[in-house]
Amino acid sequence: MGMNLPARGRNRFGPSLSEINVTPLVDVILVLLIIFMVTAPMMTRGIDVKLPRTESGSDATEQRMIVSVDRDNTVYLNDRPVNLNLLTDRLKTEMKRTGLDFVFLRADQEVPYGRVMLVMDQIKKSGADRVGMVTQPARSTQKKGAAK
Repeated sequence: MGMNLPARGRNRFGPSLSEINVTPLVDVILVLLIIFMVTAPMMTRGIDVKLPRTESGSDATEQRMIVSVDRDNTVYLNDRPVNLNLLTDRLKTEMKRTGLDFVFLRADQEVPYGRVMLVMDQIKKSGADRVGMVTQPARSTQKKGAAK
């Protein structure tokens, strides 16, 4: 019975490894992908405004200027807080820059009517031709055409 002994000059650990192990790289990339998928919706959240419910809601999908009033009566222009006294000037600047003349007004249902009217007055003073009130569609308790 013979035994194979390594010859001089040969690597005792076998042939050299010339391939890179990509398994740890793939693991790290998958973890990063999951992290970005979870955090991406949180980054585009916007301003918390509890909109009043109506039977016919408006659609705010087109790019328009949005003025929001949150529960704390803070006024925002496109997700940036703005002083109510400066709102007219900021809207004029935005309308010149973008060429848009339609403004959506989003107000929390807890905001007093008088505050909403002050904001709407500032919007009208800026020269906006049209103002849209954004609401949330009401959930109907009965389907249309259902028997009572």
